[in-house]
This record gives sequence, structure tokens and C-alpha cells, in this order.
Amino acid sequence: MTQHTAHKFEALLDKHHLKKTAPRLKVLSMLSAKNVATSQPDLEGVMADIDRVTLYRILNAFEEKGIIHKVFDLNGTANYAMCSSNCEENHHHDEHLHFNCTSCNNVYCLDELEIPDLHLPKGFKPDGFTLYATGLCPKCNKVVAKAR
Repeated sequence: MTQHTAHKFEALLDKHHLKKTAPRLKVLSMLSAKNVATSQPDLEGVMADIDRVTLYRILNAFEEKGIIHKVFDLNGTANYAMCSSNCEENHHHDEHLHFNCTSCNNVYCLDELEIPDLHLPKGFKPDGFTLYATGLCPKCNKVVAKAR
């Protein structure tokens, strides 16, 4: 982790009134370095120095504070990804497409896609929404194309 990145994560923890601990900084570093959402078991596999309960508490605190958001993969496993700067404590603004690859099971947050406004029937007031798509990610699509 670079000095600049460490300062950025420390500022993020300060903003959300969380203590700057080594495990929290490590989780932020791991999640921000990935281009896919990551499950707690996957994080446990690469962070042997952080016990399961501590990791669980860190992920819960980060989700509550609007630092990360939870998205489910095709198997129903919770995965976590960094939130946009629009997310707030107890209110996420992660209305973007979540792409589930049916081959590698990775979950991608496709923030760059523009999602049209939803016009719900009268009387419905949404707090948010989740949009999923399934198919092949670029890496898996390339493998399939080569096999043809």
C-alpha cells in the first residue's frame, strides 16, 4: 500500500468516525485493489492474520457506514465492493448493474453504465434497487471464443 493510498484510507475511516486499525486498513486495501466484489471467505483466504469474527465486524461496520456495499453472487454468497462517494451511513446509492459471470462466478460492479430512471406505479416509493445481469465476463468470453 502506497503512502498516498494509506492516507486516503485513514481519511475515509476518520470521515466515518472509525478507528484506524491495521485490520481495517488492510481490508480497505484488499477491496479497493480488486475489480470484482469479494466474499468474506475469499478475504479470509488472503488475510490469515485477521480472524473471522474481526473480519465479519469490519465488513458489517463498513457496510453500515456506507464504505462498502453487499451484492450476492449466483450461489447466494454475499460479496463486498467499495461504495461510490455518494453512499452515506445506513443509506447506499449503489444503483448500478451487478454483472454475475456464469463461468468464473465473479461479480462485477458496472458503475459506468447509465441506468434509466425507474417509473414505478403510483404509491410505490423505492429506497433503492439492485440490478443484476448474468453471462460471461470479458475474460471468460475470450476463453469461450478461443475454444470455438
